[in-house]
Amino acid sequence: MSRFDYDIVIVGAGMAGASLACALDGAGYRIAMVEASPSDHDAPPGYDERVLALAHGSRRIFDQLGVWGALDAQATPIEHIHVSDRGRFGFTHLHAAEEGVAAMGYVTPARAIGQALLPRLPAIAGLEILRPATVVSVLADEDGIDVGLITGEGRRTIRARLLVAADGVRSAVRELSGIGADEHDYGHTALIANLTPAQPHGNVAYERFTETGPLALLPMTEGRMSLVYTVHTPDAEEHLALNDDEFLSRVQARFGYRLGKLRRVGKRSAYPLVMTRAQSQTATRTVLIGNAAHTLHPIGGQGFNLGLRDVATLAALLRGADVADPGNAGLLADYAARRGGDHDAIIRATDTLAKLFSNALPLISHARDAAMLAIDLLPAPRRLLARHAMGLAARVPTLRSPR
Repeated sequence: MSRFDYDIVIVGAGMAGASLACALDGAGYRIAMVEASPSDHDAPPGYDERVLALAHGSRRIFDQLGVWGALDAQATPIEHIHVSDRGRFGFTHLHAAEEGVAAMGYVTPARAIGQALLPRLPAIAGLEILRPATVVSVLADEDGIDVGLITGEGRRTIRARLLVAADGVRSAVRELSGIGADEHDYGHTALIANLTPAQPHGNVAYERFTETGPLALLPMTEGRMSLVYTVHTPDAEEHLALNDDEFLSRVQARFGYRLGKLRRVGKRSAYPLVMTRAQSQTATRTVLIGNAAHTLHPIGGQGFNLGLRDVATLAALLRGADVADPGNAGLLADYAARRGGDHDAIIRATDTLAKLFSNALPLISHARDAAMLAIDLLPAPRRLLARHAMGLAARVPTLRSPR
């Protein structure tokens, strides 16, 4: 009989891995969390802090995990979404009140999400955190999986029934498990910064399509807005080298004056836009979640929300009353079947939108503008778009009942 050190090994203590650990609290598993970084890096709040757009459905998941109360005060509600096409007639408006919710989503500091999740980990019964530790080998058999680690004390091998890859877009577990990944480079780079407009943002999130790609402005606390400004990759360095006034002038020209003059901008960061999707969500006794399974174009802000639905689905299956072996092939096949449709729909939608709104051909431009107007005027397609934006189109199990 095999000796098991743990039931489940989660590789990665980022938001996906930490969320899964919290979702399994009380389920009775022995869990190891493997993290390469030596300690948590909790940057103090500041003008330039990085934020995430949490869909309404993601707020529900965090509420079920018992962490939303720690996030609520720092989350800026998105009450309206305004989508437009620069220099053209197409536009669409979405309103939370029309959908019967307080907010369609929330703009939340990544730091705050970490502060809500990470303090919960030491109190989870059966959880051991191994850090710093790096996965260097994976060997699965019919009964279990051996995970080779390099730790501060040297080489170590641990054995478990299930290995969960939550180790990001360049997942070592994915590679070591022999799972390939398909990539598409959009030829664009997202410039990320926080800025302050002259007028109050009114809790409106703006998505504006321009000749260089989509530009998004998301409402934040203290009158700030989070900017995602897409440019052609060869032009990224030039934009980073501009002084603040020159950069704001470029953004203003593409966004317009709906919020008056853009007055202040913080530190700029650049992220090349590449869509990555694992060729399989699972391998023998291994499952991929979050960015290890998929990374998306930022259009629509769906990336982390898709990963959080991975967490909720996997946790619900693992908390099932009849689960004797968390890594059994039937459970992993069930997970892949449940998540495949959501992955297909969101990846296809974001990829199509990214390509469609970067196409300047007149026929395509007129067609997309007509479609945007139709959505704005017709309740049924507008409601469908709103449900996708709120992360409610996919079926996600609740996490309330303990195992």
